[in-house]
Amino acid sequence: MVRAGGPEGDRPEGHTETGHPETGRPLAPLLAVCAGYFMVILDVTVINVAVPVVGRELSASLTGIQWITDGYTLVFAGLLLTGGALGDRLGNRRIFCTGVVVFTAASVACGLAQSTGGLVAARLCEGLGAALIVPGSLALLQQAYPAPAERSWAFGLWGSMAGIAASAGPLLGGLLVTTVGWRWVFFINVPVGCACLLLTLRRVAPSARRADRPVDWPAQCALIALVALLIAVLNEAGRRGWTDPLIVTGAVLCLPAAGAFVLRERLARTPVLPLRLLHSRAMSGGAAIGLLFNFAFYGMIFTASLYFQHQRGLTALRTGLALFPAVAMTMFASVLSGRLARRTGHRPLVVTGMLLGAAGLAGWAAAGRNPDYVLLVAPMMAAGFGTSFALTGSTATVMSAAPDAYSGTASALFNTTRQIGSAAGVALGGSLLAATADFTTGLRTSMALGAIAYLTAAALALFCIPRRAVGRVVG
Repeated sequence: MVRAGGPEGDRPEGHTETGHPETGRPLAPLLAVCAGYFMVILDVTVINVAVPVVGRELSASLTGIQWITDGYTLVFAGLLLTGGALGDRLGNRRIFCTGVVVFTAASVACGLAQSTGGLVAARLCEGLGAALIVPGSLALLQQAYPAPAERSWAFGLWGSMAGIAASAGPLLGGLLVTTVGWRWVFFINVPVGCACLLLTLRRVAPSARRADRPVDWPAQCALIALVALLIAVLNEAGRRGWTDPLIVTGAVLCLPAAGAFVLRERLARTPVLPLRLLHSRAMSGGAAIGLLFNFAFYGMIFTASLYFQHQRGLTALRTGLALFPAVAMTMFASVLSGRLARRTGHRPLVVTGMLLGAAGLAGWAAAGRNPDYVLLVAPMMAAGFGTSFALTGSTATVMSAAPDAYSGTASALFNTTRQIGSAAGVALGGSLLAATADFTTGLRTSMALGAIAYLTAAALALFCIPRRAVGRVVG
């Protein structure tokens, strides 16, 4: 069986599904990848409206609630580069399918959990599955759609799937929590995972294996330590205080962990992340932009969810409805940016999206202590639209700058930085809420920091994202 990215006559036997309306390219790789990615992103957003209820039923503290959310993201971010390296070595389809199986089984364990510790442990396993799914998703699209126009189209739909999952998450979570209970927030992944696995095995061609690409385990351990220390410090600072000896020690240890990773990558014969890839402004800048907009957007979703339920007394379902304007805008912004990119290039779209996001969160921070809900709708919509509008351009920039042999690694790098941003946004937002005597002050401070992150991303985009297609780093 040949690679899905080959000539049309080289498709797997029996491959008859409808193709892209303009190019005839098969849709099965896109549908399979999007199903897996939908499941991963849904689990990021669906939990936000459920955690207050989960916390009450399992007697979890605010820090415990943060770990239910961030435990998943921590493992997800920490192991993404391993997932990318395994995909490059063993075949992206194989690792993608393994991730789907792990994620689905862990979702069942989450739904059956009887304690906060048990739920956090199951969420860690979900993060492992997600770390195997996501790098393979972009690598499979890169393989299946090699032409730039097709790839922008596929990446746009991949990004819109994140928007659909983000928009469905709060509503679906609220509906499930108020009807059949919070456990079904996790059980809903089971049919999606089974369908994704079946479609991938039947309709997506195997990927090439590269046996000469061993996984650099020492570097991976250093990266896991760095991510774990960073998220632990941000999570616990709200409860212990920023000057607590454990918090200070954890923050200081982040530096040698980062240094150990860089040193190992310089010395390794086959590094998990060849540092020469980061010499490309497009790749390193695009990854940094992903970190910043995820920090701002998911920090907003987490803190706003707690605000609507704790301060305004809304139910989980009404909280989902209150958040809907923010996440609904993500449903079509990625597709729109994918279409516009053919005419304008990616840079103006990413800059515009980041400026919109900054305006949105700055508007919330300036709205006053107890603003009417109608005053928060436009800020939430601006943040949601701006984040998703920039996603396609930053994704395409990073992936186009990578050689084919490192497509899984490039995907892992981009998604690692994004998930670190998400985890940091949730952790810092929760710590600000816990550390300030006034909940509203902590919320507005969190929104202001998100606006600064968006502005920084806009400035980076001006210098790092090329006007048109970017050349690849020599492999």
